[in-house]
Amino acid sequence: MLRRTMVLSGLVAAGNAWTQEQKTDRTEGDPLGSMQWPGLRQQYLGRDPMRFTDAVIVHTPAFADDAMNVPLQVDARKLAATGGGVQRIRVIVDRNPIREVLEFEPERALPMLSFRIRLEQASPVRAMVQTRDGRWHVGGVLAQAAGGGCTVPGASRVDGSWKDTLNQVQARIFPNVVEGSRRLRLRVMHPMDTGLVAGIPSFHIDQLELRDANDVVWWRLTLHEPVSENPMISFELPLEGPPSFRLLGRDNNGNKIDARVPA
Repeated sequence: MLRRTMVLSGLVAAGNAWTQEQKTDRTEGDPLGSMQWPGLRQQYLGRDPMRFTDAVIVHTPAFADDAMNVPLQVDARKLAATGGGVQRIRVIVDRNPIREVLEFEPERALPMLSFRIRLEQASPVRAMVQTRDGRWHVGGVLAQAAGGGCTVPGASRVDGSWKDTLNQVQARIFPNVVEGSRRLRLRVMHPMDTGLVAGIPSFHIDQLELRDANDVVWWRLTLHEPVSENPMISFELPLEGPPSFRLLGRDNNGNKIDARVPA
């Protein structure tokens, strides 16, 4: 009888310890252990259903030497057959002073893109992927960099060259970089000022979209200040499709972007 009581007491104690551990987990189960996650979830996802998943792949170098140009690749192709497919991809950086980086609506493109970001300090970087059934699927990585990427001016701002190249577009299509797709690589010349440098207000590309000759949208992209200067972004397009497109957009000062791609 005594032994049974001791066993039961041990089970109760273990259960209480587990409950206490759950109560003290201030990250709400975040695989990256970020204390910022509960607030970020509330801000960006609200009460929508979500899960952490390896199906959303976020890749960055183990350490980025240049905190103003940290390479990032987001790949959500594994969710192509989940919940009706990918509706949008939202990228955020937990510890950046400006957290939201961009939001990508693939439309007819593959749910995958590569770009560069500014990183103020080592931080979790997350891709929040919403499928068409309204559910969110979250993947991420801990990005390491020297720091200070959001609070120093870019090179074109320092030398003043941005005025001569503002919103100019360079583009090229590469076949079969990723099996079953064509890669569209764009570069749009813009200082992408964060507004966190004294005397330099926020000045960044706000919207981009790719259209074909029939005015059909192939993807939409909303950008924010943490995207690197002169953004270079790679998209994966289906093999079947038109050979050229029109890129339309604007920055937050109302300057328009209108270019044929590839030129």
